Amino acid sequence: MMNNKMPFPLSKEKSFYESLNDWIGDTLYDDLTEKGFECRDEQIYMAFQIEKALKEKKVLFAEAGVGTGKTIAYLLPAIAYARYTGKPALISCADETLIDQLVKEDGDIRKISEALGLDIDVRLAKARDQYLCLKRLDEAGDTINEDYIDDIEDSIPEFVKGNASLQSIYPFGERSDYPDLSDEQWKTVNFHPIQQCAACDIRNRCGQTIHRNHYRESLEIIICSHDFYMEHIWTKESRKRQGQMALLPEVSMIVFDEGHLLEYSAQRALTYEVQNSTLVNLLERVLVDGVREKTLQLIERLIETHDAFFMMLNVYADFTENDRKAIEKAPELISLGKEAIEISTNLLEEFVFEGELFVIPEYDLKIVEEYMDQYIYSMSLFTSENDAVDWLEDRQGETTLVIMPRLVTDILRENLFSSDTPIVFSSATLSVGESFEYLAGGLGIQDYLSFSVDSPFDYDEVMEVFATNVETDEKAARTLELLEEPEQTLLLFKSEHAMNVFKEQVPSAWKNRISFEGDRELSSLVRNFQQKRIEVLCSYHLWEGLDIPQDALTRVIIYDLPFPPSDPLFDARRNHAIDAFREVDLPFMLLRLRQGAGRLIRTSADTGTVHLLLDDEEQKMHKEIKGIFPVAIKMNV
Repeated sequence: MMNNKMPFPLSKEKSFYESLNDWIGDTLYDDLTEKGFECRDEQIYMAFQIEKALKEKKVLFAEAGVGTGKTIAYLLPAIAYARYTGKPALISCADETLIDQLVKEDGDIRKISEALGLDIDVRLAKARDQYLCLKRLDEAGDTINEDYIDDIEDSIPEFVKGNASLQSIYPFGERSDYPDLSDEQWKTVNFHPIQQCAACDIRNRCGQTIHRNHYRESLEIIICSHDFYMEHIWTKESRKRQGQMALLPEVSMIVFDEGHLLEYSAQRALTYEVQNSTLVNLLERVLVDGVREKTLQLIERLIETHDAFFMMLNVYADFTENDRKAIEKAPELISLGKEAIEISTNLLEEFVFEGELFVIPEYDLKIVEEYMDQYIYSMSLFTSENDAVDWLEDRQGETTLVIMPRLVTDILRENLFSSDTPIVFSSATLSVGESFEYLAGGLGIQDYLSFSVDSPFDYDEVMEVFATNVETDEKAARTLELLEEPEQTLLLFKSEHAMNVFKEQVPSAWKNRISFEGDRELSSLVRNFQQKRIEVLCSYHLWEGLDIPQDALTRVIIYDLPFPPSDPLFDARRNHAIDAFREVDLPFMLLRLRQGAGRLIRTSADTGTVHLLLDDEEQKMHKEIKGIFPVAIKMNV
């Protein structure tokens, strides 16, 4: 049982906030310093500002440079506030990999727990796609003849198979439990949105359900990803209407670590997807003996119309190298979409009669009906005139139509920032040009507290930044030249496409030296890199949050400036800006570039170099980018 005692005594003479202030000061100035922690004025200032935000129940933008010790600065008030209110504090990270960084064995939570003798109850709430789906695993076993399926099946606990007491149930089936699986393999067995957990006959033995029950009981700290928190916000009311519990419990306060990325998670959580093969595969599940002729005819018509719609989508999609392909809304495409909606609506009515006949298995029928509801809604958004943004993506060979409401500002303001829950945005990069308006405006935040403190490090002594002018088609060769000199290197790309183009040019003899995001589970790749089992880690995601101190990372190579793509999502933002480049593209790039360079120096014992590979177009940005580095850029010819 967790020790939920206050970490400091409360008295009638002082308010909780005054006592919290005193405890933070004593802890950071004395207790932790005596245990070997560095005393940093910037960290102490940040912790006091968070205490102020708790007292005033405000949003706080806490911009603190690398080395401030942001995690400890927000953990101390979060733990005390959770114990005081009796409701857990929520820490939301940019992605699942950063969750693992926060709770690793040598991480800040473990360190302060041991240093202060605090029994900190930390529970993880991961996104649904981070869990194994027993139904999909069973289906994959019938269609995929590969060893990894057998390995996963062998790892399933005995209680799932009904061979053990229910008292021995424990959480299982997280993505991180299967580090050797590639992302592509994992996506054949993980939770997929079409699964209907409420109708599943084995949901009480499912790893996801068991994890959900575990973290809902937390009284102290819950850690999740931004994506999952946004999914919680968007689905909260609909789950309540369906008699289901919200994905997360009520919390006392929220910390958005790497909070500058929250807007993009909010947008992703609001997207609707229609995949080329999903509808066909699901409809095939209900084609069983005894289904009525009228239903069969409608299914056949829908499959034909749906296939024709996707063929037409490919005709009118802008096939550039962007991940998101713009779509021309041609009349014949819209007409096919509306026809698919009409047939789907009629088919749903027939499914009501099929359900009364009990010919189709209940679980399969439930999945198909739920998907058809979403399919009709998504296609209606696509075919009607509204502010939605849509595009086409290729996901592991699966053509996917993605539809997203253009702006999330109003929804965020109403569902998140109108409450009196204290919310802290923590990052080294929240402002642009000393203003927080770029971030606040995108999130719909009008009233907030803010501060900015610099890093305590003497960068001139420990860091060098080099910029090399290189033609675009020569970047790979120049990178390989740099990598010939052995050094623990993080190689950052602006997109998956850019990384894969480089990957094709890496000599096969380097296979044991270099790893690419997607080869295996990302946090296991990071762990191998930190343990120096691999020398070069290539990624398009790890611009922020990666914390690898000392000689485990001594060189960062930035392959290309991380401008946002010219795709429908960012084009929608550009269309609503007066100066699109200055209001959208440049702030995004500068924030991300500052983050990427910030991976290098994590402690006062770190040293290393940052290398920028700039083509002729990127060289024009020299004036803008030189101001974001703590040291002068040295030019290489």
